[in-house]
Amino acid sequence: MFRESFKYYKSKDPLPTFEDVLNIHKPKLLLNNGIITKLDINKSSPQYGLRSTEDWEVYVINSRNGLIFIKNPFTPHGQRYWITRCLKDYSKKPHKLNIDNTNILKSDENWWEEGRKNKKIIDSLRWSTFGYHHDWDTKIYSEENKCPFPEDIKNMTKYVAEQFGFDDFTAEAAIINYYHLDSTLSGHTDHSEQNLEAPLFSFSFGQSAIFLIGGETIDEKPLAMYIHSGDILIMSKESRLCYHAVPRIIKTNYEVWNDEYQMENSDFKHWEPFNNYLNYSRININVRQVLNKGQLKL
Repeated sequence: MFRESFKYYKSKDPLPTFEDVLNIHKPKLLLNNGIITKLDINKSSPQYGLRSTEDWEVYVINSRNGLIFIKNPFTPHGQRYWITRCLKDYSKKPHKLNIDNTNILKSDENWWEEGRKNKKIIDSLRWSTFGYHHDWDTKIYSEENKCPFPEDIKNMTKYVAEQFGFDDFTAEAAIINYYHLDSTLSGHTDHSEQNLEAPLFSFSFGQSAIFLIGGETIDEKPLAMYIHSGDILIMSKESRLCYHAVPRIIKTNYEVWNDEYQMENSDFKHWEPFNNYLNYSRININVRQVLNKGQLKL
């Protein structure tokens, strides 16, 4: 059932209909039908490019225990900050990139700087990892395969975690996926971490996506949801080990990251290459805890 849904939403001929895709940015009907429930959280001041929590719209998806959806709590300036970090900084060494073992860059070259001159280079980056590096072959973390975790994203994730009672959460591994309009991410579960009780945090920016989340086997039909720029998804409890996938990236009609942006010449020159990249791309930051509470190393 999961594979059938993935193929359906991925299809280009015939094109799928999107009538069954949950749009939590338009929650009224979903609330009335009991598909989602609004969640109230304690008031907290704005930090890390996020609005005050009193302005957050938070929902739980009732059929997937522990799945929490936060409707874009970022300010436009906050979105631009994290987008810039993902493209300009998190793509640098000592972080690992999918293009490390190719000849597309010389050892002293920087992906973002070189990519601004060459579309082949800019489109070649599909993922970056830091903290404990995800091993795509063995699916096993190790002490020998890690680098420092950036403090800003560690602190931002911890701040979000604390709003939902995950006070012991520590960001220890991250994967940034760089999608284009023809990209997909096939169905999988995240089960490499020693701590499978800690939630996963997913932050999305740029173009929209269809996100599928099923059950613990591929036999269960998944829910399809829209994920828009700035949305946060938390997978906790049973949903932590559910199959999930991204079968389709969708061009958005609303560039929320450009809201309130004063297009002065100096600012525009700085922001323009980032904005050009977002015109056909989506960035997703997936943050997880690897170690159990009190554990210092693997």
